Amino acid sequence: MDFFEAQARAKQRTGRLVALFMVAVIGTILGGYFATIFLLAYSPTRTSRHRYYQSSNIETTPVQLWQPQVFLTVTVGTLLVVGIASLVKWQEFSAGGSAVAESVGGRPINPHTTDLRERRLLNVVEEMAIASGIPMPAVYVLDQEPAINAFAAGLTTSDAVVTVTRGTLDKLTRDELQGVIGHEFSHILNGDMRLNLQLSALLFGILVIGLAGRGILWAMTRGRIRGDGKNSGGAVIAIAAVGLALLILGYVGYFFGKLIQAAVSRQREYLADASSVQFTRNPGGITGALKKIGGFALGSSLESNKSSTIGHFFFAQAFESSFGGLWATHPTLDSRIRAIDPQFDGKMFDPPEVVDVSQESFAKAGFAPGALDHSTLKRPAAPRPSPVAIIATIGTLAPANIAHAETLLASVPPRLRDAARSPTESAILLYGLLLDGNETMRERQRSLVATKAGAESRRLLGELEPALGSLGPEHKLPLLQLAVPALRNLPPASLVPFLDTLDELVHADGKVSTFEFALQKLLTRSLALGEKPGAAVVQVYSFNAVANEISVVLSALAYTASNGGLDAAGAFAAGADQLKLLEGKLALLPPAASDFVRLDAALDKLANASGPIKQRLLFASAHVVGADGTILIAEAELLRAIAAALDCPMPPLLAAA
Repeated sequence: MDFFEAQARAKQRTGRLVALFMVAVIGTILGGYFATIFLLAYSPTRTSRHRYYQSSNIETTPVQLWQPQVFLTVTVGTLLVVGIASLVKWQEFSAGGSAVAESVGGRPINPHTTDLRERRLLNVVEEMAIASGIPMPAVYVLDQEPAINAFAAGLTTSDAVVTVTRGTLDKLTRDELQGVIGHEFSHILNGDMRLNLQLSALLFGILVIGLAGRGILWAMTRGRIRGDGKNSGGAVIAIAAVGLALLILGYVGYFFGKLIQAAVSRQREYLADASSVQFTRNPGGITGALKKIGGFALGSSLESNKSSTIGHFFFAQAFESSFGGLWATHPTLDSRIRAIDPQFDGKMFDPPEVVDVSQESFAKAGFAPGALDHSTLKRPAAPRPSPVAIIATIGTLAPANIAHAETLLASVPPRLRDAARSPTESAILLYGLLLDGNETMRERQRSLVATKAGAESRRLLGELEPALGSLGPEHKLPLLQLAVPALRNLPPASLVPFLDTLDELVHADGKVSTFEFALQKLLTRSLALGEKPGAAVVQVYSFNAVANEISVVLSALAYTASNGGLDAAGAFAAGADQLKLLEGKLALLPPAASDFVRLDAALDKLANASGPIKQRLLFASAHVVGADGTILIAEAELLRAIAAALDCPMPPLLAAA
């Protein structure tokens, strides 16, 4: 299943889940309606239109099952409560993955940490981020949780976070840790994160009804609701009955909502396990982690109840399942292991009496970049450039890409990797990536940095320059991916001047290269979605509505690809042939009509297009750059920038030359 199919299925599942939850809401409405009819029929009344009670003589009104006014009132009231509560919860989640991680007590890992286990975790996440083509997720740890567990959260790949427990850091080997992180990256790439957040918001909306009933009953037990007068007993009884009815109805709806949530979650866990094995080509990694969960006494159970509302996010069952496993958010450990290893004998990990971690060497423990031993694995060779193969890499984690990411990161000077993790130095690093090869222009750019960003920035830039000189073009965009989390931490007062300085460095020589455009586009899109992940919405469903924008994209790529030996018209035609729905409506535009300014505007509009439009556009774009059978670095950079602008993460192209 490719990236676009996974995204489409995630949307289909969302639609089905909303329908199922609406069934639960309808059941709640019907239950509320009949409860209201009962209360009206058998509770005391005082109006002249009904019989009323005096002293201790209580009479009731006749039961009339169908009362449209009551039904309308209950329906509107229920929908308002559920809808408002769900929207409030969704608004909380719209702040992004970091808000979710921090709400359950997650601590962001310092990118410059000296803790060897945290350093190992960061290395694994960095490798997978580079290999998959997404910005480096923020990484959190639940310090007070000694069990083995982890989760990914966020609305888009640009605001995703990966959170692990302290037990995961302390108890897993690097292979096992990579298996767990591969599982979480599957959730990031397959659209599961957004689905999980939607599930939680809908479920909370139903739960609020029960919480309201519980609140009424709690207030009565504390004496905060009292009768006033000698005939107030009936009113108190009525209030108590309302509270009890709300409590029962809310929790009945919640019960069935949890059943739906658990059933969906269990299916996604099997897929994520399989994806992890596919990513790492190391079944022993994830099965080893699962066996350790089964072997340690704490397993994957969390001690804090802060995470109870997002239990379905986690790598393994985080809380004890109620109702005989009906609410279990994950399949059993045994079934998950057997799905990967049919020969599993049922024996879990046997933990030692005392765990002595001090005897592991730095390399053996896997703290160094690229410490995973791939020597026994058959690595696929870099394939010949193929448009189909290029698009197939979107949203995936192939073993060859992971190996390539390890090699890339290992060859980046440590000083630059440290700079990419620092909010202050990451900005200077990006200035350095834009330094021109011509010394005169380079000196002009240095002066510009000193003028715009200050003397200290100029000094830091000079400190980084020797290491920057050893970089190849293939290292630059991966370094940007690593720097995104640090850049997100820049205060707004510093972010705007930074982006302005970056723009002046790009235009210092009066022209914009493909790398400069790619860097700016990748950065601005990642920062925008990281700040407002809820802004990624679909507004365009018609190919005809964006025909002109598609012409701009294919034309810009064609002029870049024509340097590879094929004229621009031929390259454009190779891409346009892949868009049969727009046959006769696409035309190669002049260079002035498809420059980077117009390309930027076109991509902003196309970012709101539907999945099928993005998929066909990227497929056509890949045919443009691959028309001559060779993909140059400039072509690869521009294609990756276009994919990132469309929120389709593309890994580095291994065949780019």
